[in-house]
Amino acid sequence: MAESIAFDIAAELIIKLSSRALSQVGLWWNLKHDLNDLKRTVRTIKAVLLDAEEKSVTDNLVKVWLEELKDVLYDADDLLDDFSTEALRKDLLGGNKLTKEVRLFFSSSNQFAYGLRMGREIKAIKARLASIQSEASSFNFIPRDRPAEIFFMTKKRHQTHFFVPKDKIIGRVNDKVALLKRVLQSERKENVYIIPIVGFGGLGKTALAQFLMMWVCVSDVFDVKLIVANIIKSATRQAPNENLEMDQLQKQLREIIGGKKYLLVLDDIWNEEWEQWVSLKELLVGGAKGSRIIVTTRSFKVAKITSKCQPHVLKGLSDNDAWSLFKEIAFEQRYTDLTDSGFVEIGQQILEKCGGVPLVIRTIASILSFKQTEMEWRSFKDNELARIPQNEGNILPTLKLSYDHLPSHLKHCFAFCRLYPKDYDIHVQTLVQFWIVQGFVKQLNPNLVERSFFQEVVGERYVGEGVRLAGAESSIVDPNNITSEVSEKYRHISIKASLIPEFRGKKLRTLLRSSHMGYQNFHDETWDFIISNCRCLRVLELRILKFKMIPCSIHKLKHLRYLDLSSNPDIRIRPESICKILNLQVLKLDVCTRLEELPKKIEKLVNLTHLGCKFCGRLTHMPLGIGKLSYLETLSMFVVDKNGSHGGADLSELRGLNNLKGDLRIRNLGFVENAKEKFKAANLKEKQHLRSLDLIWGDGTGDDKKSLEDLQPHPNLKELRIVRWRGDAKFPSWLSLLTNLVNIRISGNFKHLPFFAQLPRLQQLEIVNCTELEYMDDNSPKGSQGEPESFFRSLKHLKVENCPNMKSWWRTTKPIDDDSNEDDTTVMGTSTVAFPSLSSLEIKDCPLTSMPLYPSLDGRLELVNTSLRPLKQTMKMNMNAKTPSSSTSSLPLSKLKFFLVDNIEGLDTHTLDECLQLLTGLEGLEIRDCKNVDLEGMQWEHLINLPTLSLATFPNLTSLPEWIQHLINLQRLSLVDFPNLTSLPDEMHCLTNLQRLNIREVPQLDIDADWYKIAHIPSASGVDSMDEMHCLTNLQELMHRVPQLKERCEEDIGADWYKIAHKPNSTF
Repeated sequence: MAESIAFDIAAELIIKLSSRALSQVGLWWNLKHDLNDLKRTVRTIKAVLLDAEEKSVTDNLVKVWLEELKDVLYDADDLLDDFSTEALRKDLLGGNKLTKEVRLFFSSSNQFAYGLRMGREIKAIKARLASIQSEASSFNFIPRDRPAEIFFMTKKRHQTHFFVPKDKIIGRVNDKVALLKRVLQSERKENVYIIPIVGFGGLGKTALAQFLMMWVCVSDVFDVKLIVANIIKSATRQAPNENLEMDQLQKQLREIIGGKKYLLVLDDIWNEEWEQWVSLKELLVGGAKGSRIIVTTRSFKVAKITSKCQPHVLKGLSDNDAWSLFKEIAFEQRYTDLTDSGFVEIGQQILEKCGGVPLVIRTIASILSFKQTEMEWRSFKDNELARIPQNEGNILPTLKLSYDHLPSHLKHCFAFCRLYPKDYDIHVQTLVQFWIVQGFVKQLNPNLVERSFFQEVVGERYVGEGVRLAGAESSIVDPNNITSEVSEKYRHISIKASLIPEFRGKKLRTLLRSSHMGYQNFHDETWDFIISNCRCLRVLELRILKFKMIPCSIHKLKHLRYLDLSSNPDIRIRPESICKILNLQVLKLDVCTRLEELPKKIEKLVNLTHLGCKFCGRLTHMPLGIGKLSYLETLSMFVVDKNGSHGGADLSELRGLNNLKGDLRIRNLGFVENAKEKFKAANLKEKQHLRSLDLIWGDGTGDDKKSLEDLQPHPNLKELRIVRWRGDAKFPSWLSLLTNLVNIRISGNFKHLPFFAQLPRLQQLEIVNCTELEYMDDNSPKGSQGEPESFFRSLKHLKVENCPNMKSWWRTTKPIDDDSNEDDTTVMGTSTVAFPSLSSLEIKDCPLTSMPLYPSLDGRLELVNTSLRPLKQTMKMNMNAKTPSSSTSSLPLSKLKFFLVDNIEGLDTHTLDECLQLLTGLEGLEIRDCKNVDLEGMQWEHLINLPTLSLATFPNLTSLPEWIQHLINLQRLSLVDFPNLTSLPDEMHCLTNLQRLNIREVPQLDIDADWYKIAHIPSASGVDSMDEMHCLTNLQELMHRVPQLKERCEEDIGADWYKIAHKPNSTF
């Protein structure tokens, strides 16, 4: 790896030394001759580096020579960067030439002294290079140039991914059938059945099991606490607090899997210690009967330890399947070569060496896809492939081969991945930003995500194994290696904050906070250490460290390109010295929630491309001059200065920032003076790379004079949010031009909105807090239908909330009441307007009596304080008719998963029953404050499979309906705000699958007489107090607010605590 790095550094040095800027530097400080000498020496050495690279594989002296050369080249690169920085600082000084020279002479870096010092450093580097050059003669290196690598970077290929699509997994049909059969078999005695999959690396164990549910990669280190935390994260999509102790994590795990049928994959287990496996297994056996654990491993001993059953042994692909996989990759976009017998013959000979291992086949086929001639294929077979040892199970030599074929700049990128632990999911945009600021690549190129090493999200375990091949400049630093001599040679490290002061190396170019969860301690002494000992840093990431102050001396890190201080909520004001870091390209301050202002002289950061300040809600303004940052690509938020009280930037500074990408949020638009002029000056319509735009009002004056018409964005925009608008109530005409919009959220004082229905890509529409809105569409229902296929053809999610004056979707002269003679059954057939693709709908606090219907909902329907009429119309739709809502024959709303009704006037028991009979796929039902619904009189048969039921605000109910006993599949039951409920039905003991019970605001519940009926199970009879509460083995959570019960169930000391102590989460 040293040789590849040395070659690239040498090439980059020659480019810098040939630049006009360095020529000017040479003239300023009388160093032109020295710089030219340095360029000649570097060019001479570079000529032999390719030969040195090959010889270093077998000659250790050459390897040492390359290491020494690399160190000198790095120092030379730092020196030239120092020159460029000083030249930039000189260029940014204001005034005429004489004024600049006077200011420079009396500045902290006296130019005469600076020139003398730099001259001495150049001479020292020249002397070191001369010595290294003289040693090169003893190795008899042969000068040669590297072949052009342009073809690799321009050739189009599909990006590879960690998860291969299921339909792209070749040759594993029988394995999938066998595995699925074992997962589904029901005759097992044990509740949790463990199935091992065994096979050596690269056979596709992970790909075979990828379609299963909870997924945890275990890998080399068998840390039970970490595994439990990862299971919780996989199941809940949220990582637990890293400060939790093991017993707290166990409790959370029991809540998640206890009494439930689950499917868990433990991927890549290496641990062969029985005791360690048992300690984990004991935590996983609490699942319901039918639970399955899939274990993937390379070791038969691991399979034997983890399960008594025979493992599923994965073997290599058949010859036919192996050839199908090989030719799909090797001949991609070159299908004519498949008819060439020469290519086919060589390909099949190469395939014999792959042993049917999918990863090896993919790796080698990928390499061959870049070789265009039969001669190149034959050379690869006879030379490089022939040198690979044929050891079954050892795929690293093949990965090394693929690594060797990477272009040199991609070897840098690959080696950088050593900073992340094995199986870590790396955010690809952040990683590429690291590569760019280090100079590995110039910009984000789709072809960087290539071959077997790089995925859209880098997380495959073979990245972890492969980076071992890529040298030792990058490393995760831990207590075991921090004091080693090797650590002094590290250039890029990931490290825990508390270990930073112990680190011995002083040549760092990257310092990342280690990627563990949660906050870490960070002291002022650590800042001092970084600034004193890490002067060569290009990347400094110090996220989530709880520090409050940034030292003014941070400007001494003059080479810094990337500074991430996000998620440090105690920081309030940035030190102005940050603005002296002239090379800074990325400054991330996201989630610094107490941050009040950005550095005032931010305009000096002329190289800045990314400025992140998401969720910095206390920012009061943007600094003057921010509009001069012409390279800026990311500006997550622009805050208008309220009344100009902070002397901040106005919207006109956005005029020239037309390279902005991603998301832009503009706050405090209500405070803009001369709004028409300033809104136009923001020049939003020229920002073609923006994906999302938020326009936020934020109070202000002169409301009616401010018009959205002057804030027209570019048609490429995907998401638009207009929040709390208080200006001109007329919606802008430009909306119809935004045909790429996918997501719209509107709130404000609009009286009517434009016709959104014709936006072809719109998937999500939210209309919230539009208190003056009267209608959505100027047309009548017939006029708005138009062509059925164009009416909201892509809309998936619709939310209308707190629009109290909106009685109709359409502009009508006569409001329609719920009891109007224009009854629900008269608006049927082909003229009915309906949403064709809508999945979820929320109508809250909005008296809509007339709107498009929604028979095809398959997600959520929430109706709160709104009209019943559209629901009744939808229920009676003829789904067999050729309506725009459906092309299949089924009942309306039959695919709905969740239904909530709250305070719907006119909703009675009969109507609710009619509706629920249609909802054959319902998984959750919530009924709140429906005064005309008699729970006791409801039909229950169609709810028998319901898993979740919530009932709230039934003030006259004194007991629950007996039909609850028939809901035998009920897992979650919530009872809230029953002021007169005095008892629970005897039949509650039938709910044997109940896992969570939530009882709140039920003050009259008679605990002693009735509460304990919940403890019954079908085989039990007669319950006294809480004596049989322990029988409810499936109950996962018990929540209620009953003071007496809280006292009796107080942990350890309450009279009834022992009866519920086995419940994982008993909350009072």
